[in-house]
Amino acid sequence: MALFWLSDEAWAAIEPHLPKNQPGARRVDDRRVISGIVHVLKVGSRWCDCPADYGPSTTIYNRFNRWSRRGFWLKLLDAL
Repeated sequence: MALFWLSDEAWAAIEPHLPKNQPGARRVDDRRVISGIVHVLKVGSRWCDCPADYGPSTTIYNRFNRWSRRGFWLKLLDAL
């Protein structure tokens, strides 16, 4: 299965809605991580099987989980 990468157009629509000024460690490349999340959801794989091109699978899983608890994904879909 080919890797999924957000297009420039899709990224331009998503980026303004990302959480800003969050406490904690500096976030890694949001575009890469969100592409990894979409890839895992699209192919139905386990988080631990996420290709390394997207970064550590724990980062992909933790970001999805954390943002899910905060309602980020629903807010993003409503905004788009």
